[in-house]
Amino acid sequence: MVGFEVGAVPFNSDGWGPPDATGTLNLSVPNHPSNVPFAPFSRSEKLGRIADWTRNLSSHNRPGSNHANKNPVDSAFDFSGDDSFATLAADEDNTFILVDSVPAKSGSNPNRPKFNPRWRSNFHNQRSQLPQRRDEEVEAKKREAEKERARRDRLYNQNRSSTNAGARRESSVFKSSVDIQPEWNMLDQIPFSTFSKLSFSVPEPEDLLICGGLEFYDRAYDRVTPRNEKRLERFKNRNFFKVTTTDDPVIRRLANEDKATVFATDTILSTLMCAPRSVYSWDIVIQRVGNKLFFDKRDGSQLDLLSVHETSQEPLPDVKDDINSAYSLSVEAAYINQNFSQQVLVRDGNKVTFEESNPFATEGEEVASVAYRYRRWKLDDDMYLVARCEVQSVVEVNNQRSFLTLNALNEFDPKYSGVDWRQKLETQRGAVLATELKNNANKLAKWTAQSLLASADMMKLGYVSRVHPRDHFNHVILAVVGYKPKDFAGQINLNTSNMWGIVKSIVDLCMKLNEGKYVLVKDPTKPQVRIYEVPPDAFENDYVEEPLPEDEQVQPPTEDAEALDDNAVTKEAEDKEPNAEPIAA
Repeated sequence: MVGFEVGAVPFNSDGWGPPDATGTLNLSVPNHPSNVPFAPFSRSEKLGRIADWTRNLSSHNRPGSNHANKNPVDSAFDFSGDDSFATLAADEDNTFILVDSVPAKSGSNPNRPKFNPRWRSNFHNQRSQLPQRRDEEVEAKKREAEKERARRDRLYNQNRSSTNAGARRESSVFKSSVDIQPEWNMLDQIPFSTFSKLSFSVPEPEDLLICGGLEFYDRAYDRVTPRNEKRLERFKNRNFFKVTTTDDPVIRRLANEDKATVFATDTILSTLMCAPRSVYSWDIVIQRVGNKLFFDKRDGSQLDLLSVHETSQEPLPDVKDDINSAYSLSVEAAYINQNFSQQVLVRDGNKVTFEESNPFATEGEEVASVAYRYRRWKLDDDMYLVARCEVQSVVEVNNQRSFLTLNALNEFDPKYSGVDWRQKLETQRGAVLATELKNNANKLAKWTAQSLLASADMMKLGYVSRVHPRDHFNHVILAVVGYKPKDFAGQINLNTSNMWGIVKSIVDLCMKLNEGKYVLVKDPTKPQVRIYEVPPDAFENDYVEEPLPEDEQVQPPTEDAEALDDNAVTKEAEDKEPNAEPIAA
């Protein structure tokens, strides 16, 4: 092989390039054509300015020269004075033809295409200006989008203008239903996203016992319309019972007879089954005694009341003594629901009695029309669930009896829902129901679940409204509509397999716990539930939680002459006593 000899590379300590004999910078490059400028011949070349070492740097630094204030290196890269290829570039530009005939901005070449770093954003802006379909569907979507945008802007402005009020609402409405004590131990938290994937099928239940008595439903109320509305009566002499699981003497007897492993009520089960639809906080007390499991509620629990506008996007007033606050509306809704369930009955003394009388009533006490069905479901080979289910009325057609559940939706102020029942119930009843399904999705789902648990043949929904929006004592019945529970469950997308899947997962989780007392709490701000281990004496009569200051406590509704509109106060309302009937525990 012929060896390759590397020549000596001189080192210039004073600057760039090889030094000459005198030690100064030599800008001439051997064997390289001089005075040949460089310019890209293709517009796709990503080339910038190059260093031209053939120029004399000293000439650029002469006084009075345009380059006198430039950096020497930048001056070496400057080709602004070289127009060797100006003619070639101009000829090449003449070959471009614009498709768009719109003249360009002043001072620019209208025939020269523009390629700038923002061409992508310009392209997207042009796409947004393309002609679109102008049919009814597109126009409807645009109108809905405009309405939604306006609504969000309105809510945003309201929230900005009432920051302090929003903080009070956050502390009053979106707070935990039970005070979490420091000594409580959180065992697990379950997000609602896991509940949607659960599914479990149960066989048909069996009735172990039916107690109480039922009055017949008055079919005349099916013909009530806003034109011939019926005034809602008050039944202060009839007692309503909200007894928890472990205080029920029938459930205690069934537990002693080992009829089941898990015991609950329809109110508690429906709360679990519809948990993913809930927004407000709630809690359920769980007691593990031996191999048995009891689901309870606390005395004065939120489960005894009915939520109003829980799933609505429109915020409720946050003033504690406002008749349209969340708590005041819950108490009002419970009061309406109880009175409605007794008014739509035929009160002629004719009742349907069952094996046992009302287990919670004393002798001679007037009780509301209700029947308790103690039913048993099979969850596993050796696990059964017993629940107390309620029905409020009965109808008899062709000597065949059918059980009914009675519940009432209440309208407190049309401006919150945007739908005036008195104008829409006769002509657009479906729109009214759709609005209620949007604003009260959890409440309607729980009523449907309770009807399914009780195997009711029909569920009656009443539409009850205030006489005047500022009068929360006097109400009228505008309409009563009946639905079959299974059909209604399909309309609101309530899956029975998913309902029982949620219950089965909670039961399996609790059966793995040690004996003791626990509480299942729905997080007030997040879609999840948490399980806490609590002391055995928690929620008992001798377990005193720190009370709220008196000025922060929300009082039950009382008749306030100043709150009522003078035009809405009738002589009948003045003669009657204000109804602030508490719900019997």
